[in-house]
Amino acid sequence: MIFERFKSAGIAHNSYLIGSGSEAAVIDPRRDCQVYVDYARQRGLKIRCVLETHRNEDYVIGSVELASIAGAEVYHGPGLNWRYGGIAQDGQQFRIGRLRVTAIHTPGHTDESMCYAVADLGTGEATVMVFAGDTLFVGDVGRTDLYGPEEESRLASNLYDSIFNRLLPLGDGVIICPAHGAGSICGLHIANRDESTIGIERLQNPVLQIKDRHEFVKYKLSEKQEKPHYFQQMEIYNLEGPPLLECMPLPSPLTPIEFSQSMDEGAVVIDTSEPAAFGGAHIKGAYSIWLEGLPVFAGWVLSYDRPILLILEDQSHLERAVRYLIRAGYDRVVGYLRDGIEGWYNAGFPTERLRLLSVHQLKGMLDRGEELVVLDTRGQNEWDSGHIEGALHIYVGHLKDRLGEVPKDKPIAVICNVGHRAGLGASILLRDGYHKVYNVLGSVRAWVAAGFPVTVDEAS
Repeated sequence: MIFERFKSAGIAHNSYLIGSGSEAAVIDPRRDCQVYVDYARQRGLKIRCVLETHRNEDYVIGSVELASIAGAEVYHGPGLNWRYGGIAQDGQQFRIGRLRVTAIHTPGHTDESMCYAVADLGTGEATVMVFAGDTLFVGDVGRTDLYGPEEESRLASNLYDSIFNRLLPLGDGVIICPAHGAGSICGLHIANRDESTIGIERLQNPVLQIKDRHEFVKYKLSEKQEKPHYFQQMEIYNLEGPPLLECMPLPSPLTPIEFSQSMDEGAVVIDTSEPAAFGGAHIKGAYSIWLEGLPVFAGWVLSYDRPILLILEDQSHLERAVRYLIRAGYDRVVGYLRDGIEGWYNAGFPTERLRLLSVHQLKGMLDRGEELVVLDTRGQNEWDSGHIEGALHIYVGHLKDRLGEVPKDKPIAVICNVGHRAGLGASILLRDGYHKVYNVLGSVRAWVAAGFPVTVDEAS
């Protein structure tokens, strides 16, 4: 049996290839899918089928692309009007060499969610691993809020059935292969470990200790997770099939004059520098999204109908930045600033700066009673765990839509966990004409490390 996990950084997405003899299957492929073709070719395998666990929300799935390259058949779960591929029915079996793959309908995260149990018939009939999609993670289970609050109880109840009545009975020795790892927005508490078994999860997964259905549903309803705007576009792409890439986009290296002209024609600028570098000098109007934040946070602020320009802290980051963007469906990456921000100001073009604060400076300003708004851009669960007293809380992904709540006549000190999301939040404010904006470096982590107090609301 051949088994390989492919990890996509940023969104913490896991995809897999399994093979036996001369045949292979790919589970939940990413859009830049040449990696599976190359792997199969090197091992003398033909990719015969692509198995999707569900209509993913946080990235463009690569099934259409991979099928066009490898001639593979694509299979989805039942219940949606898929525009490509076929439907895998509950209990349907696929043979990949000596491997037997059995589809298991596991609704809960979504109604069409499927898991795939694998038996290696060369060694026996027992299931040896299961591709668990977003149903069961290492240390967590799938979110159930994607259809809105009116459907969440039903989905949570279905997820309970799928886990306790369909997956756990497969056996404690079965290896689980989830679609996401730690850092994914598809789970709040996914463990920072790739390997696990059903038995380990039965013993250690905190959610699986909630064995009463009512309490399980109640727990799921209490979770507070953000749903990025771009999920809607991903759902459309993944149902209808995204545009074929055929090859990776190749953005043009642009001179400062060319870059400026593209901006004037409506292109939006993303600066992938780290927060301190962005603060020192950046192009007016640029969004600050650090490189590893692109896969998630670009989707909160970018539209799909405008071309994208990149400013890179290091030119070697170009391919990674483009891959991150196309995985979220942003194909119109038209160029990047040759020689970076240094080339821009060396050519005599103006720059803007973002003021930076240490937590000690922020504490001093607050202690002196200076007129200042502390804007906390973390998620709800982070806020509930402790925040600076008197801070204004708006998650960074919602900031563009809630700018009316942020006063323009006062200095704004933006914080998050360590300062990266705060950089994005501060850049959103600057783009909207806020003048005295600070990014607090180290943010809440540094604040707590310095021994400064946080407060927890009674309602939390």
